[in-house]
Amino acid sequence: MTKIFITRAIPGQAIKELKKRKGIIIDAYEKDQQIPRKELLKRVKGVNILVPLLTETIDKEVMDWAGAELKMIANYTVGFDNVNVDEAKKRGIVVTNAPSQQTSESVAEHAIALILALSHRIVEADTFTRAGKYKGWDPNLFLGSDIMGKTLGIIGAGRIGAGIARRLHAGFGIKIIYTDTHRNPEFEKMFGAKFKTQTQLLKESDIVTLHVPLLPTTKHLISTKELKLMKKTSILINTSRGPVVDELALIKALSKKQIAGAGLDVYECEPAIDCNIKDKFELRKLSNVILTPHTASSTIQARQAMTAVVVKNISAFIDGKKIPNKIV
Repeated sequence: MTKIFITRAIPGQAIKELKKRKGIIIDAYEKDQQIPRKELLKRVKGVNILVPLLTETIDKEVMDWAGAELKMIANYTVGFDNVNVDEAKKRGIVVTNAPSQQTSESVAEHAIALILALSHRIVEADTFTRAGKYKGWDPNLFLGSDIMGKTLGIIGAGRIGAGIARRLHAGFGIKIIYTDTHRNPEFEKMFGAKFKTQTQLLKESDIVTLHVPLLPTTKHLISTKELKLMKKTSILINTSRGPVVDELALIKALSKKQIAGAGLDVYECEPAIDCNIKDKFELRKLSNVILTPHTASSTIQARQAMTAVVVKNISAFIDGKKIPNKIV
C-alpha cells in the first residue's frame, strides 16, 4: 500500500485518475489554506509520497517526522527551493518538480501583462477613474510609453524567457538581448537575440525581466549596484522568486525614480509584501509598481498541467520507471 499526502487540494483530472489505482491511499489537507506547520508534521508520519506546495518548507525536521517510510517528495511547483534537496539525497528520497510548457506560457503571458500595464499606466488610470477623478479627455493624462521597438533584456533564457521573446519580438518588433549561464544559439537564431553580460544588459534594456531559479548565486541578483546601471526610463519585471531582487534596494530605486517602474508577482519575504514593517519603506505605497499575489501561473490550464506532471512523476516512481522530472 502506497500512502500519499498532499498538503493542499490541487486541481485537475489527473489526480482523480491516480486515486483509482489499486494499492494507493491519497490524503489531502482539508482546508483551502496553507497547512500549519504543526499539522504538516503530524500528517507526514508514515507517508510514502509527499506532495508539497511552494508554501511548505520541506526540511530535515519534516523528513524526521515522516520517518524512513518517506520515499518521494513530488513538489507541486516548477522550482524546488522549498525542499532541502541535499538532506533528501542523503536519505535516498526522490525529489521531483513539476515544470510544463503550459505553465511556462502562462507565466510568460503574465509577465507581458505586467509590462503592458506598467508602460501604459493601466493600474494608475483604473484607480483614478474608479475614484471619480476623471473629468474629461486630457492630452497629458497618464502619459505612458509605447513598448514597440524597445529593447527587452531577459535574464534567464529558458522556456518562460523564450515565450516572452516569441510574443514580443514578433508582435511588437522588440529587440531581444539576454544573459544566462551559457549562450543559447537556438534562442539567438529564433528571436535575433544578442547575448550580453548582465552589466551590458542592464545598461541597454528598456525592460528587464527575470527568469532564474532561486539559488545561493541568484539571491539579490538585482540590488543597488544593478539598479543603478538601469536606465531611468526602464522597468523591472520579476515573476521568478522574490529573493532574486533586493527588495529594499528596489523600493529606494523606485522612490528616487532611478528606474521608471516595477512589476512584481513574487516578494523577498513572501507572503509578506514588506520585509520590515517597522521601517518607512513599503512597496504598496508606490504608484510606479504593480503587485500581484504570486499568480503568474494561475490559470486553469497551467494548474491542470502541473497536476498532470506531478501524477506522471508519482506513477513512474511507483511503477519503477524513469521519472520524468527527477531532481535527485
